[in-house]
Amino acid sequence: MPITFAIIKERKNPPDRRVVFSPEKCQEVIKKFPDAKIIVEASDVRIFPDDAYRNAGFEVKEDVSAANVMLGVKEVPVDALIPNKKYFYFSHTIKKQPYNRKLLKAMLNKNIEMFDHETIVNADKHRLIGFGYYAGLVGAYNGFRGLGLRDNLFVLPKVETLPDLEAVKAELDKITLPNIKIILSGTGKVARGAKEILNHLKIREVTDAEYLSKEYNEPVYCLIDVSEYNRRKDGGAFDKEAFYEDPTDYESDFMKYAKVSDIFFTGHFYGNGAPYLFTREDAKSPDFKINLVADISCDVDGPIACTLRASTIADPFYGYDPQTESETAFDAPGAITVMAVDNLPCELPKDASEGFGDMFLDNVIPAFFNGDADGILQRARMTTEDGKLTPRFAYLQDYVDFSG
Repeated sequence: MPITFAIIKERKNPPDRRVVFSPEKCQEVIKKFPDAKIIVEASDVRIFPDDAYRNAGFEVKEDVSAANVMLGVKEVPVDALIPNKKYFYFSHTIKKQPYNRKLLKAMLNKNIEMFDHETIVNADKHRLIGFGYYAGLVGAYNGFRGLGLRDNLFVLPKVETLPDLEAVKAELDKITLPNIKIILSGTGKVARGAKEILNHLKIREVTDAEYLSKEYNEPVYCLIDVSEYNRRKDGGAFDKEAFYEDPTDYESDFMKYAKVSDIFFTGHFYGNGAPYLFTREDAKSPDFKINLVADISCDVDGPIACTLRASTIADPFYGYDPQTESETAFDAPGAITVMAVDNLPCELPKDASEGFGDMFLDNVIPAFFNGDADGILQRARMTTEDGKLTPRFAYLQDYVDFSG
C-alpha cells in the first residue's frame, strides 16, 4: 500500500536547519521502497534548499496535508498540527516537560499518532536514532574553543560558521594544546563523538589507574563509565544492572577524578535518582581542580553542579563561581568555565541531517512496509488515532490531565 511521507518545515525559534532526510536520502528511500512517496514542505531555513529537493525529483509544496506521515526534527507548534496524521519529531514530552503539556494535549485532541524520535528503540530498549554523536563532536570542539578563548591560547571559529565536519577537523589541526588532563564520561553516542575529536587531536588515552596516579608532560584523557564514577555505599562490588534498576545504594566516586583533572567533558546519560557526579559543596573543595566543563549532556541544576542553565550557540560560555555558587564571567579568576549548549547538533546541520537520515532509513522506514515486523512502530507510538495514550506511555496521563 503506498504511503506518502512529508518532510515538514521546522517552525521552532531559534530556527533549526536540520532535517530528517537530505535530497539524496529521499532518493534512496523511494528506490528501496517503491511504495513510498515523499513530498517536501517549502522552507527557507533548511540546510538543503527547496531547489535541491526539486532537482532530486521531489515536489515542494506549501501544503503537505495530502501526506500520511509527517517527518520533522523539533516540536511542531500547536496551530501547525494537521489532525489525523502520524508525526515523527522530538516532542520533549516524555519526561513530563511542563512547557510542552499543551502540545501533547493538542495531539490527543487532534487524533494524531505521535512517534517521538526518542521513543524509537529496539527490543532491548536501546535508542536507534538520535543526534547524540554530533552533539559529542560539537561539544568537545566547543570545549577546546572555550579553553583557547579563556586562556588566550588560540582562536577557533564557531562550528556554525564552518561547512562540515571535515572543516571542523581542519581547524583543530591548527591548534596546540598545553599539558592538560581531560576526563570524559559516558559510553554512548555522545561520548563516541567527543572521543573522535580527542583522538583527532592525537590526545593520548590512558587507563583509569594511570590517569589517577601519574603526571604527564603531554595532554591526556581518560574515558569513564558509571561503574568508575559511582560506588556502593556499603563498599560492595559495583553491579551495573542493579545500579540502573535502583541507584539509591550508590554514591558518587567522581571526586578522585576532579582532584587530578583540568577539563571535564560530559557524555553520560543521567538517570533519575542516580547520585550527582559532583555537588556545589564538592566544587568548593580546595581539592577540586577542574576549571572547564563542556557539559554536553546538559542536565540543568542537576548532576553537574556548575551547570546553572543551558547556554546558547550565540553565547555558549559562562562562568560558575564555586564559592558564591553563582554565575560569573566565563574567564573570571577562580571560576569554572561552563559550556552547556543544549542544541549542539544544530551547529553542524548538514552532517547531522545526513547521519540522522541514515539511521531513520535503516531503522524506521522498513517498519512501514514489512508490517512492523520488529515492533519498532508499536513500541514508539505514544498516542493513538482515537486520542488516547498507548499503554507504554500511560504514565503521562496525569501530566495530560493537569490543569494548573
